[in-house]
Amino acid sequence: MELSVLNTTGEETGRTVSLAENIFDIEPNQHAVYLDVKQYLANQRQGTHKTKERSEIVGSTRKLHRQKGTGSSRKGSIKNPLFRGGGRIFGPRPRSYSFKVNRKVKALARKSALSFKAKESAIKVLEDFTLKVPKTKDYLSILNALTLADHKTLLILSDNNKNIYLSSRNIPKAKVTTVDELNTYDLVHADTIILIEEAVGKLESIFKA
Repeated sequence: MELSVLNTTGEETGRTVSLAENIFDIEPNQHAVYLDVKQYLANQRQGTHKTKERSEIVGSTRKLHRQKGTGSSRKGSIKNPLFRGGGRIFGPRPRSYSFKVNRKVKALARKSALSFKAKESAIKVLEDFTLKVPKTKDYLSILNALTLADHKTLLILSDNNKNIYLSSRNIPKAKVTTVDELNTYDLVHADTIILIEEAVGKLESIFKA
Protein backbone atom coordinates (compact mmCIF):
# COMPACT_ATOMS: atom_id res chain seq x y z
CA MET A 1 0.00 0.00 0.00
CA GLU A 2 1.41 3.34 -1.11
CA LEU A 3 0.59 6.57 0.74
CA SER A 4 1.70 10.09 -0.10
CA VAL A 5 3.80 11.90 2.48
CA LEU A 6 2.24 15.18 3.56
CA ASN A 7 3.94 18.21 5.09
CA THR A 8 2.70 20.26 8.03
CA THR A 9 0.72 22.53 5.70
CA GLY A 10 -1.28 19.59 4.38
CA GLU A 11 0.38 19.51 0.95
CA GLU A 12 1.98 16.51 -0.73
CA THR A 13 5.76 16.44 -0.63
CA GLY A 14 6.07 14.28 -3.75
CA ARG A 15 7.38 11.35 -1.72
CA THR A 16 5.48 8.15 -1.00
CA VAL A 17 5.75 5.53 1.71
CA SER A 18 5.05 1.85 1.21
CA LEU A 19 3.15 0.26 4.09
CA ALA A 20 3.95 -3.39 4.74
CA GLU A 21 1.14 -5.75 3.77
CA ASN A 22 1.84 -8.06 6.71
CA ILE A 23 0.95 -5.18 9.08
CA PHE A 24 -1.49 -2.91 7.27
CA ASP A 25 -3.24 -5.38 4.97
CA ILE A 26 -3.99 -8.53 6.96
CA GLU A 27 -7.36 -10.14 7.61
CA PRO A 28 -8.34 -8.44 10.89
CA ASN A 29 -8.94 -10.67 13.89
CA GLN A 30 -11.78 -9.06 15.82
CA HIS A 31 -11.48 -11.36 18.83
CA ALA A 32 -7.80 -10.47 19.29
CA VAL A 33 -8.74 -6.77 19.17
CA TYR A 34 -11.49 -7.41 21.73
CA LEU A 35 -9.12 -9.19 24.14
CA ASP A 36 -6.42 -6.52 23.91
CA VAL A 37 -8.87 -3.64 24.39
CA LYS A 38 -10.52 -5.47 27.28
CA GLN A 39 -7.15 -5.96 28.97
CA TYR A 40 -6.22 -2.29 28.46
CA LEU A 41 -9.48 -1.08 30.04
CA ALA A 42 -9.18 -3.61 32.88
CA ASN A 43 -5.69 -2.34 33.68
CA GLN A 44 -7.06 1.22 34.03
CA ARG A 45 -9.24 0.13 36.96
CA GLN A 46 -7.72 0.84 40.35
CA GLY A 47 -9.65 -1.93 42.07
CA THR A 48 -9.56 -0.06 45.42
CA HIS A 49 -13.30 -0.37 46.07
CA LYS A 50 -14.22 -1.54 49.58
CA THR A 51 -17.34 -1.60 51.76
CA LYS A 52 -17.62 -2.75 55.35
CA GLU A 53 -19.20 -6.07 56.01
CA ARG A 54 -21.09 -7.07 59.14
CA SER A 55 -18.01 -7.99 61.15
CA GLU A 56 -16.35 -4.63 60.39
CA ILE A 57 -19.17 -2.35 61.50
CA VAL A 58 -18.73 -0.59 64.87
CA GLY A 59 -21.79 -1.15 67.03
CA SER A 60 -23.42 -3.27 69.70
CA THR A 61 -23.91 -6.97 69.14
CA ARG A 62 -26.90 -7.04 71.52
CA LYS A 63 -29.92 -8.92 70.18
CA LEU A 64 -32.64 -6.31 69.60
CA HIS A 65 -35.52 -8.42 70.94
CA ARG A 66 -36.27 -12.03 71.73
CA GLN A 67 -36.42 -14.49 68.89
CA LYS A 68 -40.08 -15.50 69.20
CA GLY A 69 -43.32 -14.18 70.52
CA THR A 70 -43.12 -10.52 69.51
CA GLY A 71 -44.99 -10.79 66.23
CA SER A 72 -42.06 -9.15 64.49
CA SER A 73 -39.36 -10.61 62.29
CA ARG A 74 -36.28 -12.18 63.80
CA LYS A 75 -33.42 -9.74 64.24
CA GLY A 76 -29.85 -10.07 65.40
CA SER A 77 -27.69 -7.05 66.20
CA ILE A 78 -27.98 -3.49 64.91
CA LYS A 79 -25.19 -4.44 62.44
CA ASN A 80 -27.67 -6.58 60.51
CA PRO A 81 -27.31 -5.85 56.76
CA LEU A 82 -31.07 -5.24 56.58
CA PHE A 83 -30.76 -2.10 58.73
CA ARG A 84 -29.57 1.28 57.55
CA GLY A 85 -25.94 1.61 58.61
CA GLY A 86 -25.54 -2.14 58.79
CA GLY A 87 -22.88 -4.19 57.05
CA ARG A 88 -22.93 -4.88 53.34
CA ILE A 89 -23.65 -8.43 52.23
CA PHE A 90 -20.77 -9.75 50.08
CA GLY A 91 -19.53 -6.21 49.46
CA PRO A 92 -16.68 -5.40 47.05
CA ARG A 93 -13.12 -5.89 48.22
CA PRO A 94 -9.83 -4.57 46.78
CA ARG A 95 -8.75 -6.69 43.84
CA SER A 96 -6.82 -6.54 40.59
CA TYR A 97 -8.78 -6.74 37.34
CA SER A 98 -5.74 -7.42 35.17
CA PHE A 99 -5.45 -10.61 33.17
CA LYS A 100 -2.93 -12.07 30.77
CA VAL A 101 -3.01 -11.72 27.00
CA ASN A 102 -0.29 -13.50 25.07
CA ARG A 103 2.32 -11.38 23.33
CA LYS A 104 1.49 -12.77 19.87
CA VAL A 105 -2.21 -12.09 20.39
CA LYS A 106 -1.42 -8.48 21.35
CA ALA A 107 0.71 -8.06 18.22
CA LEU A 108 -2.07 -9.55 16.08
CA ALA A 109 -4.55 -7.15 17.69
CA ARG A 110 -2.43 -4.08 16.85
CA LYS A 111 -1.90 -5.26 13.28
CA SER A 112 -5.62 -5.94 12.96
CA ALA A 113 -6.45 -2.44 14.21
CA LEU A 114 -3.98 -0.90 11.75
CA SER A 115 -5.46 -2.97 8.93
CA PHE A 116 -8.96 -1.79 9.87
CA LYS A 117 -7.81 1.83 9.62
CA ALA A 118 -5.98 1.21 6.35
CA LYS A 119 -9.11 -0.33 4.79
CA GLU A 120 -11.08 2.75 5.90
CA SER A 121 -8.41 5.08 4.41
CA ALA A 122 -8.00 6.54 7.89
CA ILE A 123 -4.19 6.65 7.89
CA LYS A 124 -2.11 9.67 6.88
CA VAL A 125 1.67 9.87 6.69
CA LEU A 126 3.25 13.15 7.82
CA GLU A 127 6.84 14.18 7.22
CA ASP A 128 9.12 14.43 10.25
CA PHE A 129 8.68 17.71 12.11
CA THR A 130 9.39 19.25 15.48
CA LEU A 131 8.21 22.25 17.47
CA LYS A 132 10.72 24.67 18.98
CA VAL A 133 8.50 25.41 21.96
CA PRO A 134 5.35 23.78 23.35
CA LYS A 135 2.47 25.70 21.79
CA THR A 136 -1.04 24.37 21.36
CA LYS A 137 -1.76 26.86 18.57
CA ASP A 138 1.07 25.45 16.43
CA TYR A 139 -0.12 21.86 16.76
CA LEU A 140 -3.71 22.89 16.11
CA SER A 141 -2.66 24.65 12.91
CA ILE A 142 -1.16 21.36 11.66
CA LEU A 143 -4.44 19.55 12.38
CA ASN A 144 -6.37 22.30 10.60
CA ALA A 145 -4.08 21.98 7.57
CA LEU A 146 -4.84 18.25 7.50
CA THR A 147 -8.58 18.99 8.01
CA LEU A 148 -8.51 16.85 11.15
CA ALA A 149 -9.13 19.43 13.88
CA ASP A 150 -12.63 18.09 14.55
CA HIS A 151 -11.61 14.42 14.40
CA LYS A 152 -10.18 12.13 17.06
CA THR A 153 -6.56 11.79 15.97
CA LEU A 154 -3.65 9.66 17.10
CA LEU A 155 -0.20 10.95 16.13
CA ILE A 156 2.43 8.18 16.24
CA LEU A 157 6.01 9.39 16.73
CA SER A 158 9.16 7.31 16.35
CA ASP A 159 10.57 8.64 19.63
CA ASN A 160 9.44 10.85 22.50
CA ASN A 161 9.11 14.54 21.66
CA LYS A 162 8.20 16.60 24.70
CA ASN A 163 7.27 19.76 22.78
CA ILE A 164 4.84 17.95 20.47
CA TYR A 165 3.31 16.07 23.39
CA LEU A 166 2.80 19.22 25.47
CA SER A 167 1.40 21.09 22.47
CA SER A 168 -1.28 18.46 21.92
CA ARG A 169 -2.21 17.90 25.55
CA ASN A 170 -4.92 20.58 25.74
CA ILE A 171 -6.68 19.50 22.54
CA PRO A 172 -9.54 17.20 23.62
CA LYS A 173 -9.64 14.94 20.55
CA ALA A 174 -5.89 14.78 19.89
CA LYS A 175 -3.48 12.25 21.34
CA VAL A 176 0.24 11.73 20.77
CA THR A 177 2.08 8.47 21.39
CA THR A 178 5.22 6.68 20.26
CA VAL A 179 5.69 3.41 18.40
CA ASP A 180 6.95 1.76 21.60
CA GLU A 181 3.88 2.85 23.59
CA LEU A 182 1.31 2.02 20.91
CA ASN A 183 -1.74 0.10 22.09
CA THR A 184 -4.82 -1.32 20.40
CA TYR A 185 -7.30 0.81 22.37
CA ASP A 186 -5.81 4.09 21.10
CA LEU A 187 -5.77 2.76 17.52
CA VAL A 188 -9.43 1.71 17.65
CA HIS A 189 -10.55 4.85 19.50
CA ALA A 190 -9.03 7.29 16.98
CA ASP A 191 -10.86 8.35 13.83
CA THR A 192 -7.60 8.99 11.96
CA ILE A 193 -4.06 7.72 12.49
CA ILE A 194 -1.25 10.17 11.67
CA LEU A 195 2.01 8.30 11.14
CA ILE A 196 5.25 10.24 11.19
CA GLU A 197 7.36 9.19 8.20
CA GLU A 198 10.24 7.98 10.38
CA ALA A 199 7.84 5.97 12.55
CA VAL A 200 6.76 3.75 9.63
CA GLY A 201 10.09 1.97 9.42
CA LYS A 202 10.36 1.59 13.20
CA LEU A 203 6.84 0.18 13.35
CA GLU A 204 7.71 -2.45 10.76
CA SER A 205 10.93 -3.39 12.54
CA ILE A 206 9.09 -3.90 15.85
CA PHE A 207 6.52 -6.25 14.33
CA LYS A 208 9.24 -8.22 12.55
CA ALA A 209 11.08 -8.78 15.83
